[in-house]
Amino acid sequence: MSIKVFIVDDSPFMRKIFSDILSDTIGLEVIGTSRSGRDTIRRLDTLKPDLILMDVNMPGLNGFEALKLIKEKRSIRIIMMSSQGGEDVTIKALESGAEDFIGKPQDLKNTSSEFKKELVYRIKALFKDESVRKERPQRQNPQLRKRVSETTSFSKQDLPEKVEAITIGASTGGPRALMQVVCQFPADLSIPVFIVQHMPAGFTASFANRLNSEANVTVVEAMDGLPVENGIVYIAPGNYHMMVENKTIRLLSTPKMHGVRPAVDVLFESVAKEYGSKVMGVILTGMGYDGTQGLYKIKTAGGYSLAQDEATSVVYGMPKNAVENGVVDQCIGLTEISEILNQIIKVS
Repeated sequence: MSIKVFIVDDSPFMRKIFSDILSDTIGLEVIGTSRSGRDTIRRLDTLKPDLILMDVNMPGLNGFEALKLIKEKRSIRIIMMSSQGGEDVTIKALESGAEDFIGKPQDLKNTSSEFKKELVYRIKALFKDESVRKERPQRQNPQLRKRVSETTSFSKQDLPEKVEAITIGASTGGPRALMQVVCQFPADLSIPVFIVQHMPAGFTASFANRLNSEANVTVVEAMDGLPVENGIVYIAPGNYHMMVENKTIRLLSTPKMHGVRPAVDVLFESVAKEYGSKVMGVILTGMGYDGTQGLYKIKTAGGYSLAQDEATSVVYGMPKNAVENGVVDQCIGLTEISEILNQIIKVS
């Protein structure tokens, strides 16, 4: 059965482009288009879409306002389409229930093939469509689908009494999950927290600012050369890998890993080297395989690992791969993850 998609954008050109892209894809059916948020809401009962692909910036009722009204009454999945300048609204939309977002390419003619693959992959991943593996852009290292080590297995550890750092990786669904986790941190947080959320440049700054305004702790977008301080939450900036070296933040423009930059694995591996057995690694919701190799390094160093379970993940990809590779001590719900982190924070 096809996934029924409703496209919402005030630009006739963009509605046509997205309609053409999706109508040409097996498993997807464009059932209608709209130019405004109000018209979209009015037609939902008639069209009954499975997914709404909606622009963030629209006149009248914008994408964020329309999303809030839709989510109050319906469980329709929504992917936001964001162009430059719409970062703040996009972050609020993700926090308010949008499952994912995708940036509109500035040069659609020269990026149409790559953009189509990415868009289709994101849509199908939300619906746990098994054919999504065939649509995935060729950017993943296939070795990470297998065990990271054929000879090493880890026995489940007891929860550590204290740690010196927490590191978290997330992708699709991550902003909302991270908002829940970080906003539960106590004001007297006494260890550093390092986070990679798969996001382009610009969006990570807005996300860090949003977290900082809502949380009890200080949240910053990391900068190269910044000394690591206890009690600070560091967000890796879009388009840069983040490492921790000699208690200092290092940002790298080295090639993408798993098709993304920042990559969770880069951060996790550096933190494992820096803090050894005194680090806790956490993998939250997200598509793909990023984070498994990093958790392997954390476990090898004697650290502890958590993964978000399928029931509370928007996309159970990254956590699932880590669990299947045997590098996770506990696979639990988001509320339980938050409780464990706060328990560790209180004694660290």
